Amino acid sequence: MVVDSHHHFWRYSPAEFSWIEDSMAAIRRDFLPADLQRETGAAGVDAVVSVQARQSLDETRWLLDLAGQNPLIAGVVGWVPLASPALAEDLAQFAAHPKLVGVRHVLQDEPDPRFMLREDFQTGLQALLAYNLTYDILITHRHLPQTIELVDRNPAQRFVVDHMAKPAIGQGTVEPWASGMRELARRPHVCCKLSGMVTEIGRPHWTIADLRPFVEVVLEAFGPQRVLFGSDWPVCLVACGYARWMEIVQELIAPLSSAERAAILGDNARRVYRLRKP
Repeated sequence: MVVDSHHHFWRYSPAEFSWIEDSMAAIRRDFLPADLQRETGAAGVDAVVSVQARQSLDETRWLLDLAGQNPLIAGVVGWVPLASPALAEDLAQFAAHPKLVGVRHVLQDEPDPRFMLREDFQTGLQALLAYNLTYDILITHRHLPQTIELVDRNPAQRFVVDHMAKPAIGQGTVEPWASGMRELARRPHVCCKLSGMVTEIGRPHWTIADLRPFVEVVLEAFGPQRVLFGSDWPVCLVACGYARWMEIVQELIAPLSSAERAAILGDNARRVYRLRKP
């Protein structure tokens, strides 16, 4: 069973998706389940995890509605206001849905790099344990010191680092990102997604050789049992088609055993997000 552990849906509007810059004009449109079904069918993907793109309860509700209507969507990583006094009510409402498997906050955009360590955010994060929900960490490589402190404060919580913590791939700068990722990977309750790399390159001409040193660090640090395949579709379309990204990931993990490749391409996502077979 092949699982895409990271993709998005949206109905595009300039106001709500202001982060989609002129250089990303290719994704200034709606992306809905029928669009993804064509991509996953061609790439041999059996199930997907839909991840929030806006910090909105309405979007979380919409994603769960889509998941209820589409067997392809095995789980949803939504948004709830973890730092809000109203969290308990919102979390209880959404956690009752069988396809809510995790929560994410756009930490990379918070002006305060220590936002994730605030007492109110920590209280909200700890509330996820009662519902057995995974927490997706969306950061850049600059946030790795704070992230290590975050996961150390929450040893019982399952964490997944999105997009390999967005290293400076375009500059080919492996350090200090690599040292930070190796340190983070020493925590067994943290996993990492092979996703979002091609859009971090920031230039039109790139090769798989640009990606390989960064992927090798992640595979060595986390091991095949804590790495998850993700497409980051439709954002990936700015730099790479869906099927092509699948081919790239398969080439990068080709030296591994068949069991290790199966773990990365689906088994780990099923375990970490507690996904049911479609």
